[in-house]
Amino acid sequence: MNNSIAKARWFRLIPVAFITYSLAYLDRANFAFGVAGGMKDDLQITDATSSLLGSLFFLGYFFFQVPGTHYAANKSAKKLIFWSLILWGALAMVTGMISDVRLLIVIRFMLGVTESAVMPAMLVLLSRWFTKKERSRANTFLILGNPATILWMSIVSGYLVHAMGWRWMFIIEGAPAIIWAFCWWVLVNDKPKDASWLTQEEKDTLEQHLQKEQQGIKPVKNYAEAFRSKVVILLCLQYALWSIGVYGFVMWLPSIIKAAPDMDIVKTGWLSSVPYIFAIIGMLSASWYSDKTLNRKIFIWPFLLIGAIAFYGSYLIGTNNFWLSFTLLIIAGAAMYSPYGPFFAVITEILPANVSAGAIALINSFGALGSFAGSYLVGYLNGSTGGFGASYIFMAGSLFLSAILTIIAVKTNHTR
Repeated sequence: MNNSIAKARWFRLIPVAFITYSLAYLDRANFAFGVAGGMKDDLQITDATSSLLGSLFFLGYFFFQVPGTHYAANKSAKKLIFWSLILWGALAMVTGMISDVRLLIVIRFMLGVTESAVMPAMLVLLSRWFTKKERSRANTFLILGNPATILWMSIVSGYLVHAMGWRWMFIIEGAPAIIWAFCWWVLVNDKPKDASWLTQEEKDTLEQHLQKEQQGIKPVKNYAEAFRSKVVILLCLQYALWSIGVYGFVMWLPSIIKAAPDMDIVKTGWLSSVPYIFAIIGMLSASWYSDKTLNRKIFIWPFLLIGAIAFYGSYLIGTNNFWLSFTLLIIAGAAMYSPYGPFFAVITEILPANVSAGAIALINSFGALGSFAGSYLVGYLNGSTGGFGASYIFMAGSLFLSAILTIIAVKTNHTR
């Protein structure tokens, strides 16, 4: 498809998708800075409770993936995300106002519930607006909201905690989601046919390309049949293992860095942002070449394998050389993020539109279970062993298995 036919899609929808997912990620990832910046002491949170709080988000995230995405696919992604923005922004702000750990447990779970369908709903939305040759890049610009947010959030949150305390950090960083909800409502349409900013010719041409793509995909009757398929089961396991590495890294990197000698919260913020600069470069490069070649597989498993090797190398070096160990963590972080665009493009290319939304939700929900395991078990291993070596091995092993499952699950001819 010639991009000039409907180039406005990129300028209209991609920035909105990026900002929306950025705000979602901000309100889940800044918890690590709250814990490192005094929240743990003020609320008398034990190590075990801290790990539970860090991971409870993902339990709420797991349970409501499929029903939320089903609503987005069959009713309106626009309405679902509008109300989600308002609710998760309010919950994030309330996090800065409470003094009871029991309330914090409820808030973390509900934050996961309100954000649960946002990413799969956004992927469903983008699949209705971008063709196969564009989809990896479109998905990547969405998911860039993850590392890009952590990049600036790590710096800003470090300064906010230092200057105003952890409570004001949560309040200030929660408010933008509520404001943005109304921008989202004005700017987004569920389907091309609803867009007043496209010509009728552009709408028809885009719809013809999307329908033509569906003709080459083997029909699947319903969600039950899709969920039982070998490829979906393998991708669920693959994404769960992948997410163990990603979220163990995201949730505990600030604490790992802050444990180094002569390290304060501001320095921690700056250093925590570095891996995400390289993650952004890796994501953009992998998605561009993936769309150019339409070979998704080769842009997924090698990166996961590199991430596993880098984590293991960081473990071997340990505390003997902080800067070399940190460099390997930068490589691991960049490698883990790079394959996201090609990975989610695969799902919409091997399953028909009537079930791809549910499959994305199911796979993403298993990712949430992996995220729960990653954030909880990494914290548990850190606390029980008094160091970070065991958690490095755990994350390295998970990424290695994820790479192997990718090789098995994703066949090259699926993406051709």
